Amino acid sequence: MILVEDWAEIRRLHRAERMPIRAIARHLGISRNTVKRALATDRPPKYERAVKGSAVDAVEVQIRELLRETPTMPATVIAERIGWDRGMTILKDRVRELRPAYVPVDPVSRTVYRPGELAQCDLWFPEADIPLGYGQCGRMPVLVMVSGYSRVITARMLPSRRTGDLIDGHWRLLTEWGAVPKTLVWDNEAGVGRGRPTSEFAAFAGLLATKIYLCRPRDPEAKGLVERANGYLETSFLPGRHFSGPDDFNSQLTAWLKVANRRIHRTLGARPADRWEADRAQMLTLPAADPPTWWRFQVRLGRDHYVRVDTCDYSVDPAAIGHQVTVLSDNEKVIVLAAGGEIVAEHTRCWARHQTITDPQHAETGRIMRREHHHQRPTGHIRSVDSGPLVEVEQRELGTYDRLFTVIDGGREVI
Repeated sequence: MILVEDWAEIRRLHRAERMPIRAIARHLGISRNTVKRALATDRPPKYERAVKGSAVDAVEVQIRELLRETPTMPATVIAERIGWDRGMTILKDRVRELRPAYVPVDPVSRTVYRPGELAQCDLWFPEADIPLGYGQCGRMPVLVMVSGYSRVITARMLPSRRTGDLIDGHWRLLTEWGAVPKTLVWDNEAGVGRGRPTSEFAAFAGLLATKIYLCRPRDPEAKGLVERANGYLETSFLPGRHFSGPDDFNSQLTAWLKVANRRIHRTLGARPADRWEADRAQMLTLPAADPPTWWRFQVRLGRDHYVRVDTCDYSVDPAAIGHQVTVLSDNEKVIVLAAGGEIVAEHTRCWARHQTITDPQHAETGRIMRREHHHQRPTGHIRSVDSGPLVEVEQRELGTYDRLFTVIDGGREVI
């Protein structure tokens, strides 16, 4: 068999140079029949080895019977059932060829995103030790959102993956967008919901008039956009960076995303920033009023006058001891309200774990109140149980008791 180069040269000499077959054969040193065969076909020569039998041919019928009963049977189990004692590579290749005839086909549909339709959400855990204060460092979750149509990415580091912090993180990112996608896609994150959204997230979705879609378990393709965005952040944003704290991380991330969203997206063949206006125009508008602080609870303030949010304790004005107070918390602040709506404590949210945050004014007020309480001693007057008028109580001389118990002369006779 001649080479492809010889075949091409034969055709060139015959058609372009008008050289006869005999001259071509003499010029290239090949036979005239070879020249004739080369001129008779428009396809280049291709070496094809004669098909030989395989050792698997003898057991193919048994393999088909096993696959007909159990289409998903592994090749290793098939080898055991048929008593295969040869190499596994050729057996696995044949099983791979035969299996599609017995397994139902599950084609993947191509997803087409319409403007404003949805955004995919996920938590990214960067491998970076973030200083949190009080000598602590931690690896904090980052909420990542990707719009389906434009592929615009937005992200923000959160103090925890609890429901309240996730909702507050969503609100801050959507406020940066200035619009709300019609659907927010999540996997089965505990703070969002498993099988169905939590009551807090359902209320948040109602406020935004959007839909929370929870993917089926073990279905990563359902939110492949945000999964690829997490990998993009891991490989393109994180390497070589150092952070002084969560605020510094969020500042650097926001600045980097402005650049990243202006780069050509390989799948789209366009810049996400160029498609953003069309995407946002079809989204829902933000609510007119900010949502309430979603991490809230009520507690009766004890004598300790501290409340706990996540793992940290925050001081409260001791004047509220014994009263019911409402604790409001978001990613940045912890606020405590008295029954009338009066603010009795306001602290910056602590991201470190198991810390006690004390307002110096609360501590001073507590010292004053304790000093006043210790100085209030009873002076011979006691108040009746029903808080009625004061009752005079006689105070006897100590000698009276000594005489009564025959301790001194004048008492009863000592036996």
